Amino acid sequence: MPKATILIVEDNPDIAHPLADAFRFADFAVLQAGTAIQALQIASQNQPDLILMDIQLPDLDGLSVAGTLKVDPETKDIPIVAMTAHVMKGDREQCLAAGMDGYIPKPVRAQELFEVLNSLTPADAVPVPEPTSA
Repeated sequence: MPKATILIVEDNPDIAHPLADAFRFADFAVLQAGTAIQALQIASQNQPDLILMDIQLPDLDGLSVAGTLKVDPETKDIPIVAMTAHVMKGDREQCLAAGMDGYIPKPVRAQELFEVLNSLTPADAVPVPEPTSA
């Protein structure tokens, strides 16, 4: 049985597929959406335990999606983590103000990703990997 279900909302397959593979390898169920509309439908229908949300999507931005999910009684309690290349001053605060529960800058580093996920999921759900030296 999977540890948890994670919805990855990312329109770039070069980012989405490796993330999905890593979570599946770590025994998570993974759902994927490449657009905001798909993300809203999948989140509503499947009630994932956590959503990793890209901010720049082809149809709506991830901030709008987060806002919509946070006002819906069925999805308002799902933790949403912004996963974005927006790393200018104030971007993190903007994501959190939009209803996101965490913020991870791209390129995503595994250690940081697992630390944020651990803060939002049950203690035994996401093992933090040991840092590797380059």
